[in-house]
Amino acid sequence: MLAASASCVAGEAAVPLQAMIDAAEPNSVLTPAPGVYAGPVTITKPLVLDGRDQVTVDAGGRGSVIYLQSDGVTLKNLRLVNSGASHNDIDAGVQVRGNFNVIKDNVIEDCLFGVDLQQSEHNVVRRNRIASKPVELGVRGDAIRLWYSFRNKISENRVRDSRDIVVWYSADNEIIGNDARRGRYSLHFMYSQYNKVEANHFENNAVGIFLMYSDGIVVRDNHISRAAGPTGVGIGFKETSDLLIEGNEVLNCATGLYIDVSPFQPDTVNHFHDNLIAYNGVGVRWLNDWHGNVFQDNRFKGNVTQVMVTGGKSANRNEWSGNHWDDYEGFDLNGDGVGDKPYQLYSYADRVWMDVPSAQFFKGSPMLEMLDFLERLAPFSDPDLVVSDDKPYMRGDFQVAALRRTAPQRGQPPEEAGEAPRPGSGAAAAPSSLDLLRQSLGRE
Repeated sequence: MLAASASCVAGEAAVPLQAMIDAAEPNSVLTPAPGVYAGPVTITKPLVLDGRDQVTVDAGGRGSVIYLQSDGVTLKNLRLVNSGASHNDIDAGVQVRGNFNVIKDNVIEDCLFGVDLQQSEHNVVRRNRIASKPVELGVRGDAIRLWYSFRNKISENRVRDSRDIVVWYSADNEIIGNDARRGRYSLHFMYSQYNKVEANHFENNAVGIFLMYSDGIVVRDNHISRAAGPTGVGIGFKETSDLLIEGNEVLNCATGLYIDVSPFQPDTVNHFHDNLIAYNGVGVRWLNDWHGNVFQDNRFKGNVTQVMVTGGKSANRNEWSGNHWDDYEGFDLNGDGVGDKPYQLYSYADRVWMDVPSAQFFKGSPMLEMLDFLERLAPFSDPDLVVSDDKPYMRGDFQVAALRRTAPQRGQPPEEAGEAPRPGSGAAAAPSSLDLLRQSLGRE
C-alpha cells in the first residue's frame, strides 16, 4: 500500500493528484492523505485509488475529474466535484475507457455527467451517490451513461437531480438496485439488447423506464412511481420485442405502460406478468391498434382508465387472461376465485378525450360524466370493445408462479463482490451479430 504524504489544509491551493498517480507502481494501492486535490486526473495503469471517505478531487471546472484509460483500476471512497460544463466533451466525474474496472462508494456531485462508459466492458459501477450540476433539467448531464459497452454491472447507485441513466448500443448489462429521483428518464435504452433491469426504485421522474428499439430485455421487480407530468410514463416501449416485464409496481403515473408498435420483430412476444398497475391516469395506453403482447396475472387497480387505444380502436388483438381488474362487475358463484363471465371494457364517452387529447382536461367533469352515463344507458352507437379478459381474478391477492426468464446473455456478468471480474471467466459462446460487429470495428 502506498500512502501519499502530502496533505491539504483548508484555504491552501489544492495539491495536484496527477503526480501521485504517475509515481504509483502498477497494481499498487494509493491512499492519499485527507484533503482536497486538484484534477483533472488521468489514470493509464491498473491500481487502486482509495480516498477512505476523506479525499476530494476537484477538477476546477475543467474537463472530467478522472479520466480512466486502463483496465483493472478501482476507484473507491472518493468525493469527485466540479467538472467542466461541456456536453460535447462529456465532462464527467469519471470517464471510463477500459475494461474490468470498479467505481464504487464514491460521491460525485457538481459534475455535469456522473460516470460515462464508452466502448468499455466488464466494469462495475456500484453504490455511488451521483448528482449533476444545479442547472435546468434539459441541460444537465446523465448520471450514468453506457455507450457501446457490454457486460457491465450498474448496481445500488443513488441518483438525484441528474438528467438520465442511458444505455445506448450496449448489450448484456445488468442495472440492479439503483435509486433515481428528480430526473428526466430514470432509465433510457436505445438499440440495446439482452440487458437486465431488476429491483430499482425510480420515483418522481418525468419517465420511469423507456425501451426503444431494444430487444430481449428483462424488466423485473422495479418500483416506478410519480411520473405524473403531462407526458409522464411509467414504462414505455417503442418498437421493442421479446421482453419480459414481470413483478413491477407502476404507481401514480400519468400513463402506466405506453406501447408503440411493440413487439416489432416478427414472431416475437412481449410478456407482461404479475405487475401492479395502479392509481395511474391510464393503466395501459396503446398509440395504435397493435398485437403480440400477453398480459397475464397482472393487477389493475384504481386507474382512471384501465386501457385505452389512441384513435378509439381495440387492444383485443393482444392476449388478456387471468388479470385482476378492480372495476370488474361480475360474480364467482363456484368460488374458484375467477369471475363467471369475462371482464370486458367498452369505450363510451371516453372516445371524446381519446380522440381529442385536449378534452382530457374535462374528464371527470359533470358534463362528460353525464354524457358517459347516457352512452351506457342508451348508446347512440355500438361501443368499442377495448379489452376482454376471459378469466378475471376476483381478488388482487392471488398467488402466481413467476416466469423468471433470464436475459439471454452471451457472457458472464460482472461478479457480485464488487471487485473487478477477471477475463476468461465465462464459457465460450458462438459469436452473435453484435460480436461480429464489434470485431469488425476492432473491439474484440
